[in-house]
Amino acid sequence: MMFGMTMGLGVMALAAQQLQAQPRNCAPREVVMKKLAEEFGETRRGIGLVQEGSVMEVFASDGSGSWTITVTLPSGVTCLVAAGEAYETLAEALPPAGDDA
Repeated sequence: MMFGMTMGLGVMALAAQQLQAQPRNCAPREVVMKKLAEEFGETRRGIGLVQEGSVMEVFASDGSGSWTITVTLPSGVTCLVAAGEAYETLAEALPPAGDDA
């Protein structure tokens, strides 16, 4: 599981770098937030820092199960990184210390 999480973070960092070079799915943050809320019913579920001052956020809807991952650049432009369906909130405990699982 830790490998999957580490791999996911690596993908997010790579995506943030690519977004700076290819802002196709990008718009001012206010526009993206409004669209996610009004059209998809998504609210922010998580947030984290990625490279060079960019912010990664996860949005999801309890009603439809849709989800979206965005990266907001220091300039204030927000880019869509990934989207999908069947979002579920998990609260998994860490394995006991010394467990190789």
